Amino acid sequence: MKKLYGLVGHPLSHSFSQGFFREKFEIEHIDADYLNFDISSITHFTSLIDRFPEIAGLNVTIPYKEKVIDFIDCLDPEAENIGAVNVVKVINENGKKILKGYNSDIIGFSESIRPLLKEKHKAALILGTGGASKAVFYALKKLGLKCTFVSRNADPEKNILSYSDLSKELFSEYSVIVNTTPLGMYPNTESFPDIPYELMDENYLCYDLVYNPEITEFMKRSANKGAVTKNGYDMLVLQALAAWEIWNK
Repeated sequence: MKKLYGLVGHPLSHSFSQGFFREKFEIEHIDADYLNFDISSITHFTSLIDRFPEIAGLNVTIPYKEKVIDFIDCLDPEAENIGAVNVVKVINENGKKILKGYNSDIIGFSESIRPLLKEKHKAALILGTGGASKAVFYALKKLGLKCTFVSRNADPEKNILSYSDLSKELFSEYSVIVNTTPLGMYPNTESFPDIPYELMDENYLCYDLVYNPEITEFMKRSANKGAVTKNGYDMLVLQALAAWEIWNK
């Protein structure tokens, strides 16, 4: 039976994964296919697995990286620590499917931001608190940075500031800014996180997990103040390659 892989999320009209894996399968003569599974609710996840018995692995994206955990059998230790899953491996044992969750976002993000980090980069603001933000937090902590989340509503007990908390004094403590929100993503390319860009300078590193468009409004505004900027494309490639290793190891 031809193996099937796919991406679970909503919406998926502009996803990266399907094109990446189909091209990989064609170039490397791999007898497999990759489909987009756009489901309106994570409650459809189990029926999806049952409907396609040839599924060998799945990627998981917004908004299900945390919710999918309730529908899988076991977690890799890193995924469990993070509390978010973006890769599901389907293991067949004696005719029964076992679903194991992993997080390859850690690898993708770590390896893509590592070359840009300098001695001066001691602390990071993580914009957003969704599933991707948890992998970013975990990765940056492993790289030795102090991290604080920023969201619309502050929650001091969970280390979350609000955007209105970003005073000049506080903002100056953080020279790495990572946008994990969908703000600026196609087709809403004019949107951007509400942070004090005027306080940035050439000491700042601003990383956007969004990759479409290639240069987001967040990146433009940061670069205009001298900041080094990077989008999420390399992270996507690296996490996809890591997912393939997980499915086939």
